[in-house]
Amino acid sequence: MVVAPPPAKAVITCDTVYDGVKPCLNYVLFGGSVPIDCCNGLESLIASATTTADRQSACSCVKSLASHATDEELSRAASIPGQCGASVPFEISPNVDCSKVK
Repeated sequence: MVVAPPPAKAVITCDTVYDGVKPCLNYVLFGGSVPIDCCNGLESLIASATTTADRQSACSCVKSLASHATDEELSRAASIPGQCGASVPFEISPNVDCSKVK
């Protein structure tokens, strides 16, 4: 008999995501330059999202935030990973399919 482990449960919550990206808010809303605290928060979130469930949970939280953003705000938000030299495993968009995030 083979017993499979239970699916991983996400430990990343939306509160965790919001706290991580809070330093990015001024940049997303008003432009300017991306603060180092924003990059540090993003990199910390990426490092703590170790499972598929974590990454899908983070994706859902970001998708929810993105659904309330203007096109200009979305454009600035989507530019943050590149400006921080960070690799986010999903598109920052209100239309991203988080179930496909691995």
